[in-house]
Amino acid sequence: MITTKELLKIESVKPELFLAGSSSCAGCPSVLALRWALKALGKKTVVVSPACCANVYIGLWPKASPAVPYINMAFAAGASAAAGVVAGYESLGKKDINVLTWAGDGGTVDIGIQALSGAIERNTNFIYACYDNEGYMNTGTQRSSSTPKYTVTTTTPTGKHMHKKDISQIVAAHDIPYVATCLATDPVDVYNTFMEAKAIHGPKFIHILTPCAPGWRFDVANSIDMGAMAVKSGFFILWKQVNGRLEIKKKSLRYMDKQKRIPVGDYLKGQGRFSKLTKEQIDDMQNWVDKRCEKISARAEYEANL
Repeated sequence: MITTKELLKIESVKPELFLAGSSSCAGCPSVLALRWALKALGKKTVVVSPACCANVYIGLWPKASPAVPYINMAFAAGASAAAGVVAGYESLGKKDINVLTWAGDGGTVDIGIQALSGAIERNTNFIYACYDNEGYMNTGTQRSSSTPKYTVTTTTPTGKHMHKKDISQIVAAHDIPYVATCLATDPVDVYNTFMEAKAIHGPKFIHILTPCAPGWRFDVANSIDMGAMAVKSGFFILWKQVNGRLEIKKKSLRYMDKQKRIPVGDYLKGQGRFSKLTKEQIDDMQNWVDKRCEKISARAEYEANL
């Protein structure tokens, strides 16, 4: 595992595989995460990206930002197309190529979940990364299954009526070698997570919380703080499951203690998409967060003692 100090050294040594000049929104954490994911994976990487913001922000060939092969793919086919790439390389005897699916929550939690589950069930040796900005941000901020409860979007003008789908736990239930969550706004977390994933054979899944300033309606200057508050409130828990054993990451561990967490309302109030929340709704969200933290803490503690 690297530290922030070591990360600065890596930045000057490792090649840039996501170049300047992308057409992303200013300060987009998804671009930050992809940049550091590619630094971890290295030059021998192929990216498959189903319909999402990334298809736009990489730019237009021949001036696109990725310095590795990057395949734009149909919405439902991110994992299946990656499986085809893996099979192609394996048939040529090339087993040192990292194949990465880079997808949004729409193409993962909703439209692409069947292809993802199928590729995992076939034991495809690839990394599937879902950068979760909690909505269909590229097409006008519509709700997805990953959108939190009570969120106001263009398709839920009075607020969404159910909690977000826990895609990490759904994938973890497939009992694959590696599942992890990380923060797009934390390059150290991103780099370490992808370095771990590439060292493991078989299907790997990484769930990346990606605060979206225009979609969540907050000042882009607050992006890093927004990611940190998601963890400090317990709204997003950093954990990993390696060969079936769940472990809470150090940066989330202290916030499993309810007394040390910040109120979830402090995290939500900084986002315009939650501007219509009532006290009862905030209390409901707090209860949801508390129960999830208790459940994951209990499982991690139990498995640590096996």
